Amino acid sequence: MKEKMYRKETRILVSLISTILIFGLYAMYVYTNYIAENPEILNDLKFWGKTFFIFIPIMIVAQIVIHIIFAIINKIITNEDIPSLTDEMDKLIELKSLKISRWVNSGIFFMAMGSLLLGMQIWVMLILMVTSCFLSTIAEAIAQIYFYKKGI
Repeated sequence: MKEKMYRKETRILVSLISTILIFGLYAMYVYTNYIAENPEILNDLKFWGKTFFIFIPIMIVAQIVIHIIFAIINKIITNEDIPSLTDEMDKLIELKSLKISRWVNSGIFFMAMGSLLLGMQIWVMLILMVTSCFLSTIAEAIAQIYFYKKGI
């Protein structure tokens, strides 16, 4: 039972690290290639739409590729498949971590709306909304690892 949890924790950790790396690398790419050269582009909604519209498929494809590579490496090292069955404890951990994720997302979303209320630029709200998605994903992964280690 403990080994099953360890493998799930490892899978979650791989997802967490890959999310941080992909988001960080893409943010650096956008900043160095577009924002650093032309800071006025921050107020261009078309730029933000294009940036996020490109980021979402990149994130999805990269996550799929990373999880496939992880499964292959895991199979080579342990000679076992990644467990696909979930029991009641797995479902409870998923629900509790999802609840934490939603709270983080909601809190930062309200901050984003508050930035508009305070008269800040639209790009502040957009960055806060993207950050809320990113941080809620991070919070969910950390909560899952915590609940697998400490129990519910």
